[in-house]
Amino acid sequence: MVKLINITQLANLLNLVNSKTKKPLNYVLRYWEKEFNEIKPTILNKRRYYSEKQVNTIKLIKFLLKDKGMTINGVKNILKSNINSLDDYNSYSLKADYLKENIKLKSKTILEKIKKLKK
Repeated sequence: MVKLINITQLANLLNLVNSKTKKPLNYVLRYWEKEFNEIKPTILNKRRYYSEKQVNTIKLIKFLLKDKGMTINGVKNILKSNINSLDDYNSYSLKADYLKENIKLKSKTILEKIKKLKK
């Protein structure tokens, strides 16, 4: 069974949230849908749902745009060149940076859960 998450859950997962109102910035994801052909959500009852593969692609897009400061055209070129098959063993590659960042986030989450359990 394929697990789908809606646009609000995805915005929260990616920390695309207004810092003052704490509301998810869904419009950013809708804009990225228009810009990147790789993002094609399933639309059910006028609501957007994303597969795990799409979530991973969107995480990579966010990382390249927000963390690496790349342009939309630069990210499009990387996605077209299929970076997932490139630079697997190069520790200085964009993919390696993305994976390191992903591991840091997961480690932080696990540590927070452990602290909560200790209390």
